[in-house]
Amino acid sequence: MAINKDEFWDENYYNHPPLTHDMISTAEKMLNVKLPNLLIELLNIQNGGYTKGFAFPMIEKTTWAENHVPLSELFGIVTDESIETAQNILSSHYMTEEWGLPEKQVLLTGDGHWWITLDYRKSSIPSVRWIDVECGEDIHVAHSFEDFMNGLVSEDVFE
Repeated sequence: MAINKDEFWDENYYNHPPLTHDMISTAEKMLNVKLPNLLIELLNIQNGGYTKGFAFPMIEKTTWAENHVPLSELFGIVTDESIETAQNILSSHYMTEEWGLPEKQVLLTGDGHWWITLDYRKSSIPSVRWIDVECGEDIHVAHSFEDFMNGLVSEDVFE
């Protein structure tokens, strides 16, 4: 990973609890996927929240920008339904239906209009996609979550 894992996270605004093996197992069963090891490593440091502010350089233009997509937050795994959070990958099924997203997506970040997802449509090893619901974009970002993380740069590069 190009970015130091210990320098990745910023605020855990929703106070997600620390990640446990049971939470991972529950998430993988509910989502019917095997989550990438690097994602689990990051969530073991902090179970979702805001990042220090990163972006992934893009060759293809998106509705976000001509040359990058943002990663200012990364969703965690929250199995306790009493915890209110907008940063939970377990909301993927509900949000997929609500926003008319393609099937077999695990949402990593987004606001409803756009998403960065783990795309399991073609393989049990997911690629990373940019999906803008309103504009009909479904754009390849990276071949794997590891490639995505290795490609991240500070968002300041694009100011």
